[in-house]
Amino acid sequence: MTIPRTLPAVTTEGDRLARIERARRDILNDGAVASVDWLEPWIDRSWRRCLARGFQPSQRLAFDAVSAAEARRALEASRPLLQAAAPVIRSLARAMADTRYFAVLTDAKGVVIDVNGPVDLQNPQASAIARIGVNLSEAAVGTTAIGATLTELQPVWLHRGEHFFNDTTVYSCAGAPLFGPDGNCVGMLDLTGINVPERQALKHLVTQSARSIENALTLSQPHRLLLRLSWPGAGLAEDSDGLVCVNAEGDITAVNRAAANMLALTPGSLWPHVSDVFAVPAASLFDLARLQRPTELPLWSGLRLQVLASASQNGVKLSQTHATPVVPLKEVETALIRKAVDDARGNVMEAARSLGISRATVYRKLMRQKKSG
Repeated sequence: MTIPRTLPAVTTEGDRLARIERARRDILNDGAVASVDWLEPWIDRSWRRCLARGFQPSQRLAFDAVSAAEARRALEASRPLLQAAAPVIRSLARAMADTRYFAVLTDAKGVVIDVNGPVDLQNPQASAIARIGVNLSEAAVGTTAIGATLTELQPVWLHRGEHFFNDTTVYSCAGAPLFGPDGNCVGMLDLTGINVPERQALKHLVTQSARSIENALTLSQPHRLLLRLSWPGAGLAEDSDGLVCVNAEGDITAVNRAAANMLALTPGSLWPHVSDVFAVPAASLFDLARLQRPTELPLWSGLRLQVLASASQNGVKLSQTHATPVVPLKEVETALIRKAVDDARGNVMEAARSLGISRATVYRKLMRQKKSG
């Protein structure tokens, strides 16, 4: 039995900073091969990547900006992200009003494309990073929430000396990656403070905010049908819903991360036709929009999802060509079983195993369909 590693309890800010300083001495200065037990693995990996690049903690940072032309290209390419993020970042400002933290938005390369919040530009440590076009990638400024988030593609919290360079040990920051409607990373959201108390709750805030931005990006894509997904028994119309955008032909045009996970879609690949995922005809999904209530539907994987369908919210009305009767769930179930049997080349036992049901159930449902036909 493997016992998961847990970090020792830290009782004071001073104790935590002392632990960080010991880790810096052991790994960054002495070059210890063994990892420090309590150090987050992703910080350890980032520090070692920096050392492999030939960086030394004591070297000075210039916080260089990319060229003006590159900055313009980054802003232009990130226009959908900036539009989706604007209202979310305004809400962030209210949540962080009394903390002296501010928000930084970057593209997928770590180039700053927006800054929002109480930035003291008279402070050189603030003005160094709170600039459109400055490159804050790991390759440029070492271990930061920005560089680590974009490399590890996971939310992070980074406090003071957990940054790599001495010049960045004044910062405390939370970061979360942002994924576009095609499943690829399009940037990250960072919440940073300078010489401020540690606020680990900001990791939760930045993660929630990133999800809201991703949902806004997904909903901004042209579509004729929107499917909201959740597992049976869960609520709908929440920020945690899976979102699937479908065009008039039934092709999936955009999904958020929750939907990609629920439907086992591969990020960055061409999204499939909706009928290749749901074990119902595409026309039936369009008809669900008229019901205006959640319906449990099967997937070809054998799982079921709760689905709430709605007509496009971006100005396109549903075509009358989709006004066909909803396929009864029994017929959908039979189609799912028949496909499993076909995929198993007639091997009923293998088909039953793939569906998670008994061989007798497969025979019974196929015989029932044969009699009714």
